[in-house]
Amino acid sequence: MTISPPAVREAARAVVLGDHDRVLLLRYDENGGFWATPGGSLEVGEDYTEALLRELGEELGLDEGVVELGPQLADRSKDHLVGGHVVRQLEKYFLIRIAAALVDPARATQPDTIREYRWWPLAELLTTPDAVYPEGLADLVAAVVEGRVPERPIVLP
Repeated sequence: MTISPPAVREAARAVVLGDHDRVLLLRYDENGGFWATPGGSLEVGEDYTEALLRELGEELGLDEGVVELGPQLADRSKDHLVGGHVVRQLEKYFLIRIAAALVDPARATQPDTIREYRWWPLAELLTTPDAVYPEGLADLVAAVVEGRVPERPIVLP
């Protein structure tokens, strides 16, 4: 019996830093509850930049004109369930710095299953017992806040 590899799903995600270097995370209830960065899968014909700008409008109510995409910070490959099927999600994480006041969840067009939006101070992100994805996000944010933006994307677990 041959087991086929999981389908590949490409996704663009944002490490959103706002006022006082707080990072914006979204809370979901699935799998016992967790916090994650904004973003989502690419649609047919989209590149990572186009997908991320669309997702930021859908999830955060951001207009494309106010978002300036920064460098790609990280890559991640993770197998997980999507719609009851295992997929191999290939994610690219990009830095976005934006004033917190520009984020307006009331204008989000597709908030899906987002339960909460929260701006996290770095100290809390580093010490929270809550599940935060991707793993290694707190250390990556700490490096960026300290001015150590990776020259090449790092690989997150």
